[in-house]
Amino acid sequence: MLKKILSPESCAKCRLCCIFDRYDVWETPVFNEFQRDLILAERPDTEFVPKDGGFILRVTHFDEDQLFRCPALTETGCMLGDNKPFDCRIWPYRIMDIGGRRAITMASICQEMYSRPLSQLVGFLKEGLAVQIFAYADQHPEIVKHYYEGYPVLLFEKNRS
Repeated sequence: MLKKILSPESCAKCRLCCIFDRYDVWETPVFNEFQRDLILAERPDTEFVPKDGGFILRVTHFDEDQLFRCPALTETGCMLGDNKPFDCRIWPYRIMDIGGRRAITMASICQEMYSRPLSQLVGFLKEGLAVQIFAYADQHPEIVKHYYEGYPVLLFEKNRS
């Protein structure tokens, strides 16, 4: 979804979006049943917790660096390929609830995106991505996260009728 603004090569080199520390495990993606089953077929020890019609990872163990790696992450990238969760397909954009209003924010950890001009980041959303994100959230409200301080707000949803 972001290939127009974020190169797959940059993502392949970085992979920060697939690795979480204790303070950002709340950011793990929401998986649908199909995605959950694909992961369980390869990594049967993975634990999931139901969340409003989807599934989130149960994070109980961190590695020696105190990091949790998404079980879908392999040496060659995501085992889910084109079946990645919506959260992953739009990252570093996030959809969050701010005082009862949905907004698209951005995770500042993605240096490739964070170094771009704000006008480009918002412009890309206005070219149609924001409509897709809000429409998906209408169908899958489980992907909307509570606002986390420090995430720059790029675009609020227009009032829904």
